[in-house]
Amino acid sequence: MALFILRRIGVMLLTALCLTFIVFFMTTLYPNLEKLAKTQGNFRMSDEAVARYLEREGYLEPQIVGYGQWLGVLPGFRYENPETGEITGRCIDPQTPPEEAARYCGVLQGYWGFSTVFKEEAGEIIGKRLALTGKLAAAAFAVMIPLALIIGIIAGMREGSKADRGLSTFAIATSATPEYVSGVIFIAVFASSAFGLKWFKGSATSAMEDATFANFTLPVMTIALYGVGYIARMTRASMTEVMTAQYIRTARLKGVSFGNIVLKHALRNALIAPFTVIMLQFPYLLTGVVITETLFNYKGFGWTLVQAASNNDIDLLLGCSVVAVFVVLVTQLISDIGYVFLNPRIRIS
Repeated sequence: MALFILRRIGVMLLTALCLTFIVFFMTTLYPNLEKLAKTQGNFRMSDEAVARYLEREGYLEPQIVGYGQWLGVLPGFRYENPETGEITGRCIDPQTPPEEAARYCGVLQGYWGFSTVFKEEAGEIIGKRLALTGKLAAAAFAVMIPLALIIGIIAGMREGSKADRGLSTFAIATSATPEYVSGVIFIAVFASSAFGLKWFKGSATSAMEDATFANFTLPVMTIALYGVGYIARMTRASMTEVMTAQYIRTARLKGVSFGNIVLKHALRNALIAPFTVIMLQFPYLLTGVVITETLFNYKGFGWTLVQAASNNDIDLLLGCSVVAVFVVLVTQLISDIGYVFLNPRIRIS
């Protein structure tokens, strides 16, 4: 088991390096850098002024060198102004003399860069936005998983019944409806005067400080319903397969009550397959909330990712990508380990 985990961690680290390098390569292509320079200066900057800005900020380094500096395995970039002799660079704080500045300052050292849009360190911004998204994701997860499991188990227990057909139709409808559609419908029906309901008042932006039933329900419903259908369908398919297994038939022939068959025999085995799907909801709840947070103006991680991408905020965009890659890979590792524990056949092999 230890060897299995070590192999998975090794693959995870290699995958993280490859993915972050791809993101770094794509975000530091010259057209993006030129757009960044003109955004920070003005859009009428000459090509020479753009080149001077990029040279001063260290963006004209070879991309593999820039990636090493951003990661923190190569010494940080330094630039000496030929006219004033002033030394600036990635690791140099204006409050600290250049000779006292650290040589290495990258992600591995805890420095994520500086946001050109929010004018703060990218790491601090990501930390605050992650906390907000964590609150939203936790509420959606608490609604999504129990509801999906109940729907899937009931439908799988009674395959072909009216309850099965009705619940399966609901699951297919929710998983086929994207968040930007269901979110708009919820706003139009429950929060606007179009239908005269106005059950939910207040902006989701106010939920960042004080989450209440009125301002937090619609974003949670929008996220939860999309995931409910997918998990419910997987649970239903797994439950249906288990209920037709030989050991279930044997239990029925022995006179075991239907409730005991479901709870003691079928349910544990039926949850093996949905477990992986449930674990994969964690990266979805982190990166998949982009649409929901943008739609409801809830300024969490997804909203920040959109702002970083639309404003060409390179350091913040790279920081968001690191977090997204880390969550996906760690969740996959936990899913693999949990699957081994749940499935004795894999553990024995």
